[in-house]
Amino acid sequence: MSTRSCPCGLLVAYGDCCGRYHSGSAAAPTAEALMRSRYCAFVKGDAGYLLRTWHPRTRPGTLELDPRTRWTGLEILDTSDGSAFHSGGTVEFRASYRGGSLHERSRFERVDGAWVYVDGEFLP
Repeated sequence: MSTRSCPCGLLVAYGDCCGRYHSGSAAAPTAEALMRSRYCAFVKGDAGYLLRTWHPRTRPGTLELDPRTRWTGLEILDTSDGSAFHSGGTVEFRASYRGGSLHERSRFERVDGAWVYVDGEFLP
């Protein structure tokens, strides 16, 4: 297990953070945790995890990730709801990559008790 900090930005080893969600040994307990784990999946090139954590009604049939994209950091800007006491939530974030950044407000819902990504709105 790696002792390096998780790519999601938390100062926890990958295996103790997003790695346990990616492996299926745990489920993200909040919308923010799912958002962080999905960013980490982009960093790791784990399209399978991204598809598994996408809402069935909005999930694409396939997902092709560009292996040349180098993600360099995640900043959580705002969260609304998304805890164990909610059925939905939003997370606004900025994900940086070599050459630019992506600013998005993502919507999440619980399906059968698990958080899933629904969709997002790109922001300037």
